[in-house]
Amino acid sequence: MKIYSLGANPNKPCNILNFKGVSLMLDCGLDINPALHFLPLPLVASKRLSNLPNWIPRDTQDAALLDGELKECENRVLVDGPIEILPPQSDIFDISDVDTILLSNHACMLALPFITEETGFKGRVYATEPTLQIGRLYMEELVNYLERTPKNQRANRWKQVLQSLPPPLSGALRPNDWKKVYSTKAINAALAKVRMVGFNEKIDICGALTVMAVSSGYSLGSCNWIIHSGYEKIAYVSASSTLTTHPRPMDQVALRNADLLILTALTQTPAANPDSMLGEFCMAVASTLRSGGSCLVPCHPSGLLYDLFECLSVHLDNIGLSQIPLFFFSPVAETSLAYSNIFAEWLSSGKQSKVYLPEEPFPHAHLIKNGRLKHFPSLHAEGFTNEYRQPCVVFCGHPSLRFGNVVHFIELWGSHSNHSIVFVEPDFPYLEALAPYQPLTMKIVHCPIDTSLSFTQANKLIRDLKPGNLLVPDVYLHPPVSAPLRSDLAIQELDPPALGMKSYQVLKLPIKRKQEKVHLDPALASRLEPIQFKTGLSASTLTGKLDARDNKFTLKVLNEEEGGTLYSASERMLPRHPWGSVDTTQLLHLLSQHGLLDARVEDTPRGVVIHLPREDSVIQLEGSNTHVYCHDEALRRTLRDILLQCLPCL
Repeated sequence: MKIYSLGANPNKPCNILNFKGVSLMLDCGLDINPALHFLPLPLVASKRLSNLPNWIPRDTQDAALLDGELKECENRVLVDGPIEILPPQSDIFDISDVDTILLSNHACMLALPFITEETGFKGRVYATEPTLQIGRLYMEELVNYLERTPKNQRANRWKQVLQSLPPPLSGALRPNDWKKVYSTKAINAALAKVRMVGFNEKIDICGALTVMAVSSGYSLGSCNWIIHSGYEKIAYVSASSTLTTHPRPMDQVALRNADLLILTALTQTPAANPDSMLGEFCMAVASTLRSGGSCLVPCHPSGLLYDLFECLSVHLDNIGLSQIPLFFFSPVAETSLAYSNIFAEWLSSGKQSKVYLPEEPFPHAHLIKNGRLKHFPSLHAEGFTNEYRQPCVVFCGHPSLRFGNVVHFIELWGSHSNHSIVFVEPDFPYLEALAPYQPLTMKIVHCPIDTSLSFTQANKLIRDLKPGNLLVPDVYLHPPVSAPLRSDLAIQELDPPALGMKSYQVLKLPIKRKQEKVHLDPALASRLEPIQFKTGLSASTLTGKLDARDNKFTLKVLNEEEGGTLYSASERMLPRHPWGSVDTTQLLHLLSQHGLLDARVEDTPRGVVIHLPREDSVIQLEGSNTHVYCHDEALRRTLRDILLQCLPCL
């Protein structure tokens, strides 16, 4: 068994597991962090961004080569060109050989169009319905934002002088592999290949493996995968949560006692508690509103957003600010809010009970009806101008601050100290995200909320699941760089030790196949002549042909054309296998019948020794072992045949 790492971000995983001749891709996360090296794409022309000076390298030849591709902003060098992102690497494993892709959640599937439409992939893709639909929203929003603000000229020349550039651009990860985002056509083609599955539904993969999705508790429809080979069990745990939020709770029972547990996508904020961060978020927003300012919340169009609406609206009601409007901007805003109320079966029991009352499971449906929460596809949408007023709270994308409506609001409010921007999404370092907007006057609040498993929760989960082997990203085996002495922010030592998977590594796993299931053809079964060893236990030998088809094995009758003379006129000519113990009295009788009359028996602590002095031979019987010592080859064969006559055969 081997596993191939195709990405560098453990929270956007993409791995290929090769087992029993089947290649399974476990998630296909898209790394959008390269976007942080680019200038933002404003909805309207920004004089400030347009007037940024070109970055000039010391080497005059490099300066001529760059031709204004790099801009300098507050000692930070940024690329002035179309946004690029990093898909999984296809040079480590031939993606066309992948049989199946298993998707765990909407955040770990955004590279799917790159995989299915650009690599010759011919296999199948499996995901739950919410994962498919919410993943579609994320992809469509990403494409819409980038197509709304196109850049005519692509910037590539700076990659040729990477070593001459200042950090962090000089340390950019694999910039030559960055790509522009896919198209809407590619999204539709990729998602058309996805087959929807339900929790605990068993899916056959090439006849060799069975996979099953179980709830991970992270988001609507998010799942972990159980992979069975019949005798080996592998559990793939990605982006899971044991917290009580809106999705169905995590199913831990199905993950127990796996031969291999693959654990990835743990929390990106190991030192922050989600509950306390949610409280800080509400207080930070309230503080800004009380001072007469407005609050900007960069966010994704689903997931955490639903919990933010619920907690913030309750908090504002409690402090007498229920008149403050909440605005949600996204090209997929309306669809996202509608889907959250449709997927009732994927919700927690508390949310499900409201559906059958009937009530909306999420408070944001009530907020929309009352006019407190207003959603628009863009700033130019009809009705926005009439509804817009301050102070307010604006939720919009993209959390990278490089594209989307958030760019416009930062340009609009950035120079006012009474406004604030509150970072809740953990995917991007907030200081790097803010770099192109410096100097910034508006207040900055950082309270990232990540409901994924913390290291404390992960270590407890590992103890409860009791896997035979554990595989995690190598970075999880050591405390984070920001807290090198916090040993509690790492996976604890285990026996056997946990295996660490590095970026773009190929790793051989210590899981070996020991058994395989073989079906016995009825025609062959009818030929068996079992011999009873003891009550309830019989055995028989058999000879047949092994038919392997679609990874299913069947033992069938071997006919004369296929097996030569194995099946002769008498089927008793088939190979026979002796068993049991040698009867000494019977052996002496048979020896005398063959003219060996001088046999002398000697009892020993380990068994019996029969001496044949005239033939200078010895037969040694010791429990389950029998030894014949004889210089005459013909006599040795005779003694062997006599011994076989003393034993029953199968």
